[in-house]
Amino acid sequence: MEKIINRINLYSVVITILSGCSVSYEKDEDSGPMPGSVDVSSIPNAIPRVEPKSRYGNPKSYVVRGNRYYVMNDSEGFVQRGVASWYGKKFHGRRTSSGESYDMYAMTAAHKTLPLPTYLEVLNLRNGKKIIVKANDRGPFHENRIIDLSYTAAEKLGIVQEGTGLVEIRAINPKTYGQRRAPVTTVVNYRSRELYIQAGSFKQLLNAENLHKALAEDDGRLVNISEVIINGQPVYRVRIGPITDIDTADRIVFSLSKHGIDDHRFVFD
Repeated sequence: MEKIINRINLYSVVITILSGCSVSYEKDEDSGPMPGSVDVSSIPNAIPRVEPKSRYGNPKSYVVRGNRYYVMNDSEGFVQRGVASWYGKKFHGRRTSSGESYDMYAMTAAHKTLPLPTYLEVLNLRNGKKIIVKANDRGPFHENRIIDLSYTAAEKLGIVQEGTGLVEIRAINPKTYGQRRAPVTTVVNYRSRELYIQAGSFKQLLNAENLHKALAEDDGRLVNISEVIINGQPVYRVRIGPITDIDTADRIVFSLSKHGIDDHRFVFD
């Protein structure tokens, strides 16, 4: 009986922490500190180090607003591209999903499914700026957001003013991070490349045409089919774009969800 009670208490703690974590849909009145009050350039990147998994932040799955999210066992090789948002004063000092207190001046972030903690390299796909953060929270629970950055992380990445930004995130293995050769400092100009949302990839042209027809009802001028050769065989990709702003991306993702398409991704041409 004592073991059962302990399990129930632990479950209650997990639910309490997850419900108190960063949730972007509550962030309508959030803000950062007074402009000029903090010199974010003096705040260093997070330093990847080996840590045990959070006891409370890694349930097998959890539910927020009726949606169930499944936590990954590990982050090895994880890469994701999409829209980043940020959170600040409204959550400053609150308990995160990992049990730590949220500090908007620290280099941290929230992710829906990565194990906590996970160290991430975050690249701004528009200006080439790159940072390293520690994911220690859950969120953002918005249909078209992949990561919620702390105020400082977002400021260093250059997305605070707009509120969102297109990013690529890569998981870092702390065990091998210190052994890597120092990266060459480069700024990649992504502005010269066009961004699309890929809705599907097919070996049969007919399947691509059927999806194109369905999506064209909402975004006829933006939907296109491109052909590439992979291992000597043609592959037909249904893409929507080019994407010029986050509002357009949000509208397209909402349209895809109406068609039951959740496995989309951002790609460059």
